[in-house]
Amino acid sequence: MEQSRFGSLPTRLAVALVAIPLIVGASMFGSYVFFGFVALISGIALYEFYTLAEKKGAYPLKAFGLAAGFVINSAFMYERIQVELFSFFEARGIRLSMFSQLQFLLVVLLVFVLLVLLIELFRTKGSPTLNASTTIFGVTAISLFFGTLISLRELFPYGFPVSKFFQVGFADDMQLAMISRWGGYTIVSLFATIWICDTAAYFGGLTLGRHRLFEKVSPKKTWEGAIFGFVAALLSMLAARSLVLEYLRIQDALVIGAIVGVFGQLGDLVESRFKRDAGVKDSSALIPGHGGVYDRFDSLVFVAPIVYLYIDFVVLS
Repeated sequence: MEQSRFGSLPTRLAVALVAIPLIVGASMFGSYVFFGFVALISGIALYEFYTLAEKKGAYPLKAFGLAAGFVINSAFMYERIQVELFSFFEARGIRLSMFSQLQFLLVVLLVFVLLVLLIELFRTKGSPTLNASTTIFGVTAISLFFGTLISLRELFPYGFPVSKFFQVGFADDMQLAMISRWGGYTIVSLFATIWICDTAAYFGGLTLGRHRLFEKVSPKKTWEGAIFGFVAALLSMLAARSLVLEYLRIQDALVIGAIVGVFGQLGDLVESRFKRDAGVKDSSALIPGHGGVYDRFDSLVFVAPIVYLYIDFVVLS
């Protein structure tokens, strides 16, 4: 059993060597490039979730859910789009009136839920209760949560309190470039901390694991592995704070590391519960050695919204 678990490592490492530079590049570039990356993995993960639900007899509205998920992801780019549209029309002497980002997101969610319910009123396939619940849950628990990662990146420079960190009213070009780098480094550090946590938990459990963490959901996970992952997450965020995230206080780095160490592992368990319920090992076979996109980014689904709220409401408030 141990040999088989180690046997997938070459494939996993080969995939990582290709994927990591792409993820880092998108995170550092930000803007629509990062949005496109998140929208892609969000859409694939949502499709995989719907596939799991189908194995339990549900018939989610796949195409409609995926379209709604994309619009919800787009809502987290709304502030950037709004600024660019205002600038474009003001340069032509036209005054524009638009929703706020929160208003737009709320309208999209409300319209989406209402339309799902209306569509299920006329469908004759499967259980309308199960279908509607699965469609709505997938979009809110995957697309919405992934969208907060876009919003986290968009805090730099949108929503960044310049005066709190630079003691000036307006940032110059050099300071704006630094803020943008902090945004990219924040996302990269978050990804790196999740991966390091997963790796530490994997090897810690493999070598020292004795006590099962949650056997009925994931029989191979152990308390020892979970503790290894938690400690690794704390150390990783402290290292990131020391190297590239100067705007964070030590206590902020510890809190974010703890969020990854706890909620990242809980997110993995939640997805494992879905897969066990569906009777499958992986959400798909899309990524060699890793399973599906939802398998690879299940921790991020839980971590992204909590880290976003902490950084926006505590660190940058």
